[in-house]
Amino acid sequence: MSEELLQSAPVIGPRIYQQITNFAYDHCGVDLRRGKEQLVSVRLGKKMRELGCSSFENYFALVEQDRTGQALTAMIDALTTNYTSFLREAGHFEFMKQEILPTLLNRERIQIWSAASSTGEEIFSILFTLLDHYSLPSDSREAAARLKVRGTDISSRALRAAEAGVYSEDRLEGLPAGWLRRYFLRGQGSQQGYYRVKPEVRRMAEFGRFNLVEPHRERQQQYPLIFCRNVMIYFDRQTQEKVVQTLAEHLEPDGYLFIGHSESLNGISHQLKYVRPAVFRKVSGGKSILPIRGAR
Repeated sequence: MSEELLQSAPVIGPRIYQQITNFAYDHCGVDLRRGKEQLVSVRLGKKMRELGCSSFENYFALVEQDRTGQALTAMIDALTTNYTSFLREAGHFEFMKQEILPTLLNRERIQIWSAASSTGEEIFSILFTLLDHYSLPSDSREAAARLKVRGTDISSRALRAAEAGVYSEDRLEGLPAGWLRRYFLRGQGSQQGYYRVKPEVRRMAEFGRFNLVEPHRERQQQYPLIFCRNVMIYFDRQTQEKVVQTLAEHLEPDGYLFIGHSESLNGISHQLKYVRPAVFRKVSGGKSILPIRGAR
């Protein structure tokens, strides 16, 4: 964050800071601890200017009064970082290929959930890996019928980017040989330097907004594998436990959960068995596990 930007940011008072952080926590589970005042001032100061608000109090009143939820979503977008990349934490994809995908070979339909999908790189990394592993042409009827990745996020802005599936050339550096040719269309003219995921691959992805901390009344779709990486860092332990419970309910018996390598399930009650760093498996029978202090 540049020194110039920090100096130009409006100062947020302690009372309105507490109101905003409480609101973000109550509605989205985002835990903005003390010491984040400067970050909040800079990021929400930009939103204030965009909306023509004269103070943080006016801005927060707008968020509170908006019944569509769009202002809250925009606020959470501003406060959190939607950073991701293709094949991020590559060990997960190797484990998926070696240990999980062979067990799904004979299924008529393979569905995976990317529960914090951000701008789509994770979703398409999963789909490209599935297509490669099962040697399915992306434009084949079999691929269209068998493969589905559900991509959800709290950020509407991130979901729009994921649905578009357009990425600059520098975002695609280091991808496996052949992926650009097989799975992307190269931009021409004004779109030169950009690539778009082929439409037949995008149709294998299903996008929707999903708040992990809200109660859910929908039928519990279950998956053999759920990715929920680098989002629980925004939650306190109580919220993490609630989120892991939701994810476990959406896992098949013996299904796998991938979390970020910077995250941990230490000290929270859950139904999952540690497999390896950042990989957990649902215990058949759904018994609750409270990890021993210091255990993974």
